[in-house]
Amino acid sequence: MSTSNSSSSSSGRTVQEYIDETPHWPDGTPVPSAPMTKMQWRIWTLATAGKFFEGLVVFMTGVALPLIVKEFELGPTEKGAVGAAPLFGILIGATVLGWLSDRYGRKLMFIVEMILFVICLACLVFSPTYSWLLVFLFGMGMALGCDYPTAHMVISESIPSTGRGRLVLSAFGFQALGAMVGTAVGYVILYKNPELSAWRMMYATAILPAILVIVGRFYIPDSGHWLVWRGRIADAERETRRLLERQPPYPSEIKLIDPRSNGETRSVEEEKTHYGMLFSKKYRRATILASVPWFLQDLGTYGIGIFTPTILASVIGAEHKYAHNLMDIIANDMLAAKGAAFIDVLLFVGIVFAVLLVDRIGRIRLQIIGFIGCAAGLFLASLSVGAPGERGIIYIFSGFMLFNFMTNLGPNSMTYLLAGEVFPTHIRGKGAGFAASFAKIGAVLTAFLFPILLKDFGKIALLYVLIGASLLGALITWRFGIETKGISLESVHCDESVLLDKSASLDESCQPQ
Repeated sequence: MSTSNSSSSSSGRTVQEYIDETPHWPDGTPVPSAPMTKMQWRIWTLATAGKFFEGLVVFMTGVALPLIVKEFELGPTEKGAVGAAPLFGILIGATVLGWLSDRYGRKLMFIVEMILFVICLACLVFSPTYSWLLVFLFGMGMALGCDYPTAHMVISESIPSTGRGRLVLSAFGFQALGAMVGTAVGYVILYKNPELSAWRMMYATAILPAILVIVGRFYIPDSGHWLVWRGRIADAERETRRLLERQPPYPSEIKLIDPRSNGETRSVEEEKTHYGMLFSKKYRRATILASVPWFLQDLGTYGIGIFTPTILASVIGAEHKYAHNLMDIIANDMLAAKGAAFIDVLLFVGIVFAVLLVDRIGRIRLQIIGFIGCAAGLFLASLSVGAPGERGIIYIFSGFMLFNFMTNLGPNSMTYLLAGEVFPTHIRGKGAGFAASFAKIGAVLTAFLFPILLKDFGKIALLYVLIGASLLGALITWRFGIETKGISLESVHCDESVLLDKSASLDESCQPQ
């Protein structure tokens, strides 16, 4: 078996051309795709960790929250701050730390973020006061925020274009797995140790696995795309060889194109990247698509995710409706955790369907379908308010289950995927980081205000607001959609001016950089 690539030339190829290169049989029959190397699978595995830990700690907070509230005697405002602190950290970390991957490299920030996560997680377990609790939750969130753009780029810049959607989303799916594990771990610890300090043990379970991830991240190559952009061609060739090392060896030689050796020069805009570029006419469409639907999606996903145990407790925890002692609180918490764990299974089912369909149906269609499905699920849940007995339980369980399935089938996964695909290499970290930060504004607002609004306005009013947000997300996705299915990251360059020509084909919206 030999290799072939239509773009080959004596002067060299690009990094993505080498990654996308496929073998063919001696008679010329092509092989559909090249097998992933061990290093590519290692990178993918290590990148799943950040998403897993995010789902773990954010959804575990839903189980831990009643115990934290009791230990520190918190009111509704302080309770909201606990739920919002890690999300506010993600908001800041995605922008403040995420963009550093454009400057210092993907690998360095991939390691630094996990070190910061472990330090803050360990300190969180021993938080002596409410103030320190918020500090460590915020720091932990900053680390997870950095992971949003960095982990996406580490994967997408290392794998073939044809499988990028499936592999990035399958890694993102570990957020759903983390959510299920976080809720389940919280329940088991409460069952084994029904005491006020059980919430500390919940968070402690993630420390050792995170340390192992740090060690593994030291032994991966840096992004060849980023190294080429920085003009470090020899380093890019070495790291690309490490990435594509396989038996039998192919490609046998790696010679990368240096854009500047062909007389190409970078514009002042490209040389001096800054966040203002994201709002220029050239990239505005991509910025809107990457950030606004994600913001609207996070309003629902984090509000429902964090407070599912609380909402369920108010519906199915009737025997301890007025909890006046610790055992009543724990009983309600365990009952709600069991219901939340059952509902969270649909997050995992949704991401499985997204992985199977993303490279067939496309990102934009799935995001629109998912937003509409989320609205339907929330409407179904709203029917539980005032419904008698078992009917109310059926409405809220079926509504939340449909919401969780549709959000991971569509907007929760597609917004993450698109944010790392619609920007060119030199601003990919900034673009994806800004989108994640803007999205987390919605998450923070929901987490902070949800307990207060839940008390003042009730469940039904909040659910109607979230229904409207989901429908608006579908509309904006349709209006500003950029389909990146199967497109090489080296060819993504989308201009808002295409919006002015409704007759333009999708291919005309993305031109080589």
